[in-house]
Amino acid sequence: MKFITFDLETTGTVPGVDQIVEIGAVLFNQGEVESVFSTLINPSKPIPSGASAVNGITDDMVIGKPSIELVLPSFAEFCMDYPMVAHNAPFDSQFLLSDIKKYELSGPRGVVLDTLPIARKVFPGLPNYKLGTLVQHLKIPSSNFHRAEEDATYCGKLFIEMTKRISIGGKPPLIENLVSLTGKQEFRFPQIIRQPK
Repeated sequence: MKFITFDLETTGTVPGVDQIVEIGAVLFNQGEVESVFSTLINPSKPIPSGASAVNGITDDMVIGKPSIELVLPSFAEFCMDYPMVAHNAPFDSQFLLSDIKKYELSGPRGVVLDTLPIARKVFPGLPNYKLGTLVQHLKIPSSNFHRAEEDATYCGKLFIEMTKRISIGGKPPLIENLVSLTGKQEFRFPQIIRQPK
C-alpha cells in the first residue's frame, strides 16, 4: 500500500489568519519511506514567539524561502492521488484548504485520512491520543516532535501499526473502511482551475 503522511507547522491555530511555515510529507511504500517532500515557507510576516517556542522555527530560518503559493503546486504533484494521512487531519487540511482557495490552486487528489479518531478505536484506554503518546505507546523510536517532516514520519509509522492491527488475512484495510473508522465523511481537496481575471 502506498500512502502519503503530511504535517504542517504554522504561526498559530486559525486557518486563513495564521500562516503555514513548514510542510513535511512522506511517501510510504510497503511500509518503508520511499521519498520525502519537506520545505520551510516564508509566511511574509513575523512568526509569533509562541509559535517559535513550539516548533523552533524562527524568522531568520524562513528568509529567502518560497511562499505557500509557490510551494502548493509542487506539494500537490508530490502527493498525486495517494491517500493522505495526518494526525488530527482537519487542522492541517483546513490550513491547506484556505490557501488552495485563496490562490486558486489544485490540491492533492487523494482521500484524507485522520489517524487520531482511528487510534481512539484501535488503542482504547490511553491517557490521551497525542502523536507523542501514541509513538511512545507503540515504542516507535523518536527524537524531535513539532517539526513537519519528523511528525509526518511518526504519523506514517503509527498508521502502519494501526493498519496491521485491523487488517484481515494480511490484506490492508480498504480505504472506505478507514474513512468510516474516522466517523467523518470522506474529504478530498478541491481541484481548482484558475480562471483568467
